[in-house]
Amino acid sequence: MHHTTPVIRRDTKAWKAQVWIAFGAAATLCATGLAYLPGEDIHRAFMVMGYVFCLSTAFALAKFVRDNEARPADTPMWKLVVWGGFALAMSLTGWGLWRMEINPTYKAYLGVCWLFLISNVFTLAKTLRDAHEADLAEARLQRRAAPSEPQ
Repeated sequence: MHHTTPVIRRDTKAWKAQVWIAFGAAATLCATGLAYLPGEDIHRAFMVMGYVFCLSTAFALAKFVRDNEARPADTPMWKLVVWGGFALAMSLTGWGLWRMEINPTYKAYLGVCWLFLISNVFTLAKTLRDAHEADLAEARLQRRAAPSEPQ
C-alpha cells in the first residue's frame, strides 16, 4: 500500500510581500488624503471614522464569508449584523464623501484610495487565513507522522 503525503499549498514570499505592500500603500494613501482634507475638523473626523468603520467591517465580512464557506457556522442575526454593518459603513462613507464640498479631483482621489483600501482588506484577509490554515494542516500532518510514545 502506497501512502501519498498531502501537498500543503502556501503563498509565495513575493505574493505575501505584494499583499502587504499594497495594503500599506492603500492605508498610507488614505491617511495622507484624510490628513490634508480641506475644510473643518469635524468633516475630517467624520471621514476618518468612516474609513476606519469600512476597514473593520470589511475584515469582519471577509472572516464571516470564509467561516461560512463550507456550511453555515453563524446565526442569521450575525449574518445580518456583518452584512448590514459593511453596507452601512460603505454607504455612509460614500454619502459623506459625495456630499463634501471639496474639489472634485480631491474627492476622486479619496474615493479611489478608499476602494483600493477595501479591496486590499479582502486580499490581505484571505492571505492571512490561507497561511493560518496551512499552518494547521502542517501541524496535523506532523502529529500523525510523529511516533506515539510508549505507555
